[in-house]
Amino acid sequence: MVETNDITGSLVEGGDGEPAEAFISAEEYEKLLDAYNSNITEGEVVPGKVLQVSDTEVVVDVGYKSEGMININEFRDETGAITVKAGDTVDVLLEKAEDKNGYLVLSREKAEKMKIWDVIEEAYNSKAIVKGRVIERIKGGLAVDIGVRAFLPGSQVDVRPVRNLDSLKGQELEMRVIKVNKKRGNIVLSRKVVLEEGLTERKAETLDALEEGRVFRGVVKNLTDYGAFIDLGGIDGLLHITDMSFGRIQHPSELFNVGDQTEVVVLKFDREQERVSLGYKQLSPDPWESAQSRFPTGERVKGKVVSLTDYGAFIELEPGVEGLIHVSEMSWSKRVKHPSKVLTVGDEVEAMVLQVDSQERRISLGLKQIEPNPWQQLAEKYQTGARIEGTVRNLTDFGAFVEVAEGIDGLIHISDMSWNKRISHPSEVLKKGDTVDAVVLNIDADNQRLSLGLKQMGEDTWEEFFNRHQEGDVVDGKVVRFTNFGAFVEIEEGIEGLLHVSEVDDERVENAEDKLVVGDSYRMKIIKMSQQERKIGLSIRAVNVDDYEAHYSSQGSPNATLGDVADFGADWGSSSRANPETDAAEKTESESEG
Repeated sequence: MVETNDITGSLVEGGDGEPAEAFISAEEYEKLLDAYNSNITEGEVVPGKVLQVSDTEVVVDVGYKSEGMININEFRDETGAITVKAGDTVDVLLEKAEDKNGYLVLSREKAEKMKIWDVIEEAYNSKAIVKGRVIERIKGGLAVDIGVRAFLPGSQVDVRPVRNLDSLKGQELEMRVIKVNKKRGNIVLSRKVVLEEGLTERKAETLDALEEGRVFRGVVKNLTDYGAFIDLGGIDGLLHITDMSFGRIQHPSELFNVGDQTEVVVLKFDREQERVSLGYKQLSPDPWESAQSRFPTGERVKGKVVSLTDYGAFIELEPGVEGLIHVSEMSWSKRVKHPSKVLTVGDEVEAMVLQVDSQERRISLGLKQIEPNPWQQLAEKYQTGARIEGTVRNLTDFGAFVEVAEGIDGLIHISDMSWNKRISHPSEVLKKGDTVDAVVLNIDADNQRLSLGLKQMGEDTWEEFFNRHQEGDVVDGKVVRFTNFGAFVEIEEGIEGLLHVSEVDDERVENAEDKLVVGDSYRMKIIKMSQQERKIGLSIRAVNVDDYEAHYSSQGSPNATLGDVADFGADWGSSSRANPETDAAEKTESESEG
């Protein structure tokens, strides 16, 4: 039998001892085998054939006189699965020709690393891009697997600082080798360099294409309180929060997330400064353009309360269109101090459109207009002069407020509380909580004002006085107070007249108090009456003249002398007073002196 040698391919002696056509002796075979093995040196990476795979080891034949044993763990992947089988060809490193058991010392792991280092050095020299998977976060940056463990500094991860490096764990990145030290096993990578080169190319293309009004598709790169930065391709544009939606949004995160792709329109572009202002809402029709036709004046509408201010509540009628219910339009009768007393954010409300201004983007709404106007109902129910009942709700210096219906107050002015009494404060007549009857003087439903009268419930004492008296009547009057131009005299209860200083005496009088005494009564003549103005003019001097004429007529002396008049004037000081007891006392005193 003749067999072919696997190594030399020569014919050797068969098993039956018969020589082959090309016989090679055992000695020559050993020499040839030693010559082949002498070409395999320690530290060299050589191909080998997997002969057997066990639970602990992999047997590999590299053509040496003995096989090599490699630990099974060098053939496991990340999940722990075995990656080779019998018959596979693998590259291994010959670490030692033989161990104590006569086997080759081989390493698949070291062979792979040696091959990778060659690739890495070549990538470093040619500035080629390498790919790697982030293993974990370590001090100062990230550990990356590019076949061997390499270091990616935090400053080289991105063109901008990355706050959360842990978020990159497991991701595959494209990087460039910026430092290699094979002896120490150090490799430093940079992703930033790759990104910057890509940005530069994309930026140039984007700048050439940028123009106002053009629509671009970009990626949301960052969110702030005031807007979002959109990467248009090497250059970032700002999408301000006011240009995101026609409606009300509190933060850009309500519409966008970092990493979202979105279409935007270029609103403004400064090529020199490389600043781009973007818009998103401009891609949709402006809802205010048709607001006038969709929300006509007088129509009832429904909306949601989205905001409250000191002066009113904003109601969202539809996305992008809001109306304002002013605080004065919330209730017909109640005085609303703050909208929160009536409405709450999130409430669904019905209101009436009062006015629409599309140009100014304003809609005025009314809440109270949904209900009947109680002031109109009051005006229809009560006419001027009608009697009405109410409760005194508040007192002021100028009058009293009386509640005649829920939320409707009428004012009784202090001048309408009494016909004849001089009232200094409403508390002299009314108290808070009193139930009173009053007369409706005037109802102004438009301005929500109701005037009431208390004195009108009784007869007008002034009118009665003017009916009983006329100019020329002589009356008794009591001096109640002085002024610089005379004195006020009470003729009847609540009826006062003015005694001018010129009407106090025949002689010139500078001050009425020189001749008169507060509290004393005197006879006076009514010399002037004005019913409309409720004014009465009085005169003591006119009574003097009448008494003088009557006296001398009774004495039959029509031709009186000036001395006679003087004598009469001296006597008048006692006779003009309307007090008999005082007159008698003065007369007695005069006689005793005589």
